[in-house]
Amino acid sequence: MAVPDFQSLMLPLLRCARDGQERSMAETRQLLAAELQLSEADLSERMDSGAARFANRLAWAKIHLERAGLLESTRRGWFQITPIGRDLLDSPPERLDLKYLNRFPGSVAFRNRAQTADQGDAANGDAETPLEALEAAHRQIRAALAQDLLARIQMASPDFLERLVVDLMRTMGYGGVGEESGIVTPISGDEGIDGIINEDRLGLDVIYLQAKRWERPVGRPELQKFVGALHGKRARKGVFICTSTFTMEAVDYVRSIDPKVILIDGLRLAELMIDFNVGVTRTQTFDIKQVDSDYFSDER
Repeated sequence: MAVPDFQSLMLPLLRCARDGQERSMAETRQLLAAELQLSEADLSERMDSGAARFANRLAWAKIHLERAGLLESTRRGWFQITPIGRDLLDSPPERLDLKYLNRFPGSVAFRNRAQTADQGDAANGDAETPLEALEAAHRQIRAALAQDLLARIQMASPDFLERLVVDLMRTMGYGGVGEESGIVTPISGDEGIDGIINEDRLGLDVIYLQAKRWERPVGRPELQKFVGALHGKRARKGVFICTSTFTMEAVDYVRSIDPKVILIDGLRLAELMIDFNVGVTRTQTFDIKQVDSDYFSDER
């Protein structure tokens, strides 16, 4: 099964502690993973930040139960149930979630201070932890930025895309330090090649570029023309960039040919521009911090 959302983990987590014994989060993760029949793929699922999704959701379930007074931390990575938590398990609700926790003043105060989900969000079954919500917002902003970049490229002059592609390749680490490391070929007589860039600083090999500012999908015939141009240059490597997409016939074609041809569609182009800061600028940075447990260690 898929990893449950953090609210769905609250009741199973509380039940794990019902015997009143002090428990470690590491042990609890293993117990709940077995109880919920989570697969290795489920347990290895990572968030954009690299954090394990199951561990992140379980940690937030524990935080909310602690703020409600149902669990308490006993030491670093350990917890146990409280009398309030045991009373709740004597007559447990069908679902223990943020909406249910509204009856506990500590939970409401914590969520108000943190400016997290309010009653309306809880009623709608908000399943995201704060880190997941932040990452989802980041993906949404990134997707909107990618669409904006593609729209601007489509409105630019035809030779703008050719210059952009050479700039991007340089920023990605191809070419050298001089202007000759990457060039846009003249419009007349380019023989099907829009740009040329050195693969390395010494120019031991070159990569030939083709850029198409298209709205319709690029098919196999266009790729065959490009490959023909590569053969004419005795080239072994090429990159074909378009602002639209490639047909499956085009994708299958380049998989079975020599020279090696890499396809970059419009979405991938925009993503590379964002990743390598070409045509974009950073406007704001957020630092995500956590408690430094070593600072509070008795061994300091």
